Amino acid sequence: MSESVILNAADGHELSAYVARPAGSAIAGLVVVQEIFGVNGHIRSVADGFAKDGFFAVAPALFDRIERGVELGYEDADMQKARSFIPKLDVEKSLQDVAAAIEFAARETGKKVGVIGYCYGGPMAWLAAARLHPAAAVGYYGGRVSNYADENLSAPVMLHFGKKDAHIPAEEVETIQAAHPEVEIYWYNAGHGFNRDVGTSYNESAAREARERSLTFLKKNLA
Repeated sequence: MSESVILNAADGHELSAYVARPAGSAIAGLVVVQEIFGVNGHIRSVADGFAKDGFFAVAPALFDRIERGVELGYEDADMQKARSFIPKLDVEKSLQDVAAAIEFAARETGKKVGVIGYCYGGPMAWLAAARLHPAAAVGYYGGRVSNYADENLSAPVMLHFGKKDAHIPAEEVETIQAAHPEVEIYWYNAGHGFNRDVGTSYNESAAREARERSLTFLKKNLA
């Protein structure tokens, strides 16, 4: 089952969120943090997939602070609009929205909550692990995570990167690993957005392997 709900952030901001519920009792809650394309069909399908695996999945609409109802594709005009959001995004405010989703999932399930983020959601998952105390966090091809490498993590973290990702230099990932040798970091022979099963960036084998690792990691730390 899926639905749209309204969440309340600590600063009073109201944002929408897509919720996908498992068929039976939830293993745990899982906040799915969007790319720079909004809570679009792909992110909803990711949430739906985790719900089928037994998680109560919540995808908060981080762009609601800038423009409500944003759902973008990956070509031409949509790509340009997606990129136009980047300088407008406030990491601290986005983190408040993620916190609202974590609190909602915890309240609804009465169980542990994890965070998994893609692209822009990658650093959000990392910062959540440092500041919001989820039970686990996973980040996919998150740029600028290295900017926060000096933060102390309060939860186990797993990160996935593509060797062919032109947006994230290997040096950034090496900085993260050096600061946090306990973090599980995996590389794939793929580019940015390799989990996105629409468009040209999709890499089926990398997506499948990363998802299997993520699912095992989440079940271990959240169940």
